Amino acid sequence: MKVFVIAGEASGDKLGAALMAGLRSLRPDVTFDGVGGPLMQEQGLQSRFAMEELSVMGLAEILPKYRALKARIRQMADAVLADPPDVLITIDSPDFCLRVARLVKAASNIRTVHYVAPTVWAWRPKRAEKMARHIDHVLALFPFEPPLMQAAGMECDFVGHPVVAEPVATAQEAAALGEGAVVLVLPGSRKGEVSRLADRFGAAVAKIAAALPDARFVIPTTRGVHDLVQARVADWQVPVTVLPPGASEKAAWFKRADVALAASGTVSLELAASQTPMVIAYDMAWLSRIIISRMLMVDTVTLVNLVSETRVVPEFIGAACQPEPIADAVLAVLADPGAQRAAMALTMARLGQGGEAPGLRAARAVLQRLEEPAIQNQQP
Repeated sequence: MKVFVIAGEASGDKLGAALMAGLRSLRPDVTFDGVGGPLMQEQGLQSRFAMEELSVMGLAEILPKYRALKARIRQMADAVLADPPDVLITIDSPDFCLRVARLVKAASNIRTVHYVAPTVWAWRPKRAEKMARHIDHVLALFPFEPPLMQAAGMECDFVGHPVVAEPVATAQEAAALGEGAVVLVLPGSRKGEVSRLADRFGAAVAKIAAALPDARFVIPTTRGVHDLVQARVADWQVPVTVLPPGASEKAAWFKRADVALAASGTVSLELAASQTPMVIAYDMAWLSRIIISRMLMVDTVTLVNLVSETRVVPEFIGAACQPEPIADAVLAVLADPGAQRAAMALTMARLGQGGEAPGLRAARAVLQRLEEPAIQNQQP
């Protein structure tokens, strides 16, 4: 069995590696070609070029590399067509991956699978219909996504969210970090997010510290924003502990924290996995705020709220992202931390916690759908 697989960023590399491991366990004869990062390479992929070439976001970053990226899209499509695999699997990074799939479909009947459904439930629902022109099968992270993809004309399987396979610290590991109130502060994993949120988060932290003078504030960081976070918190009125990228105690701090103030995103699911109550706050560039606010189709952007079908996690988005109400909400959550626990537990259960690992589940879905046409053709 031959699989051509493409991932364009670190999160996709993690998804791809788990999927590849699942495929190898179910089909030991499988071979891989394509592009991926170090985790996928550990699973047997010889990446055709460095995945980091594709890890660009935002118009200002993409424009200088547009011609190079366009050439890579053509290169990947030509490689797939030159030695046709049983399936082409593209992982997230839709601006790159779906363009490759489009070229492949225009010249062949090679089966195409895309891992991570577009957020059509939040905004731009027409994306699914456009995607269906060149994608046969979608692997979805959220249980409410398959009907939306199927309505657009694609096969779709919910395979579980990777957060359910991430290790969670034990109560003993958390307790080893000491007593007293702990507030986790998570201003984002991208430089633009940190730049926009740092001052407002710092002002909110100052108000929280005034009400809880003995509280400790901890900021885990990623490689891309560590130095920026260090520079921005130097101006805060409150001392904070900044964890370096890959800190071994990060999971323990997630478990130990009494509450978290976090930017919107997948981090809310990581907090839910550790049963850490949270307040979500986020803002974007002024023009993006105006455009997205008019296109948004949901009344909450917090994944815990969406998956649990509750609205128990307070959120402050766009113009509402202001220090005073954010701090008040954090203090209110600290006063009643149990209010979110049921929603967090329900979220994790609905995302597949306790079941088969998402990577293996995704592999089964790929193989089952791949075999269905052959089975149907054999029927009299």
